Amino acid sequence: MRFSRTVTFGLLVLAGLVVAGRYSLHLRAAAAEAEQVSTEQALKSFAALRPIDVHVHVFKTDPAFHALLKRLNLTVLNILVTDDTLSYRKQLVTQVSDAFVLMRSSHGHVALCTTFDPYKFDEPSFTADSIRQLDENFAQGAIAVKIWKNVGMEIRDRSGKFVMPDDGKFALIYKDIAQRGKTLMAHLAEPDVAWGPPDPSDPSWSYYQANPQWFLYHRPDFPTKKTILEARDHVLANNPELRVVGVHLGSMEKDLDAIAKHFDQYPNFAVDTAARIEYLMAAPPEKVRAFVIKYQDRILYGTDLDLSADADLQQALSDWQATYVRDWRFFASGETFEQDGRTVHGLDLPQPVLHKIFRTNALNWIPGLR
Repeated sequence: MRFSRTVTFGLLVLAGLVVAGRYSLHLRAAAAEAEQVSTEQALKSFAALRPIDVHVHVFKTDPAFHALLKRLNLTVLNILVTDDTLSYRKQLVTQVSDAFVLMRSSHGHVALCTTFDPYKFDEPSFTADSIRQLDENFAQGAIAVKIWKNVGMEIRDRSGKFVMPDDGKFALIYKDIAQRGKTLMAHLAEPDVAWGPPDPSDPSWSYYQANPQWFLYHRPDFPTKKTILEARDHVLANNPELRVVGVHLGSMEKDLDAIAKHFDQYPNFAVDTAARIEYLMAAPPEKVRAFVIKYQDRILYGTDLDLSADADLQQALSDWQATYVRDWRFFASGETFEQDGRTVHGLDLPQPVLHKIFRTNALNWIPGLR
């Protein structure tokens, strides 16, 4: 009798576990379905604005990539960089040629931001050659120019002095960019953590683990961040007719007050959000929201998404889509969600502000986009 009760009880427990397991599976399936619906709604709302991502790096031409851009109704600004630490960024001529192939095959979804080669700084014809090359690129359809962090953080002149962005050799280059009606995309300096100390909690820390050449902690022979940004500010002051977009929140990612001060002082200055939205997510949401609304005409949406020549295309496109969903939820919704172990509160920005950030500011600050 006791054995029978034990068996019966065991069967009841087993049945309960089966039911509980099925219920758990049902809940997970329902949650996955809800997440899918939320993702699709976010992408639909994102695409409805005809968004522009002003900061990507694409080294691969593929029908699946073009299909993603078409499905999201998305235009991207493909930015070139001359970098002697990465083989596929060393040769500017090859980059330019490949970038125009990508641009012309995109049916208007890809625009080009070219650059010049600062490693040729000490050549006597550096300024004239740079202007000639940029003008050729403009004639072919390039709409902006990138100056990168190796100016200020890597390149030295023959005397051993670090080349700064306000060096006189750049003056005529800036003047030419302005006269041609183009925009300077300025990546000068880096996040604070690049100068240390190490901080695993910083959103950019993993980058310096993978790219230690840019980590300047205990390297006093390198310029300070303040020195580089002051040189950038000299460029703003000396070229009031030149539109400058300080990419990556102008390398002032933790100081909204400093960005605001620059906006107030330099009417020719805007910023993009590329690879720095995590810093906005970590800041007090009420302060970020008030800042974005007040300076709604000076903030351009960018991601710094990358598509390398050897990328796993499906994984890369999945990452691109996930980034657009995440960013849209942050700016457009009032949701609270988890991101990399952090609780994030959406800004729930008004629709007119969203339209500026995701589209019209790009059109105004980078003419030639559409």
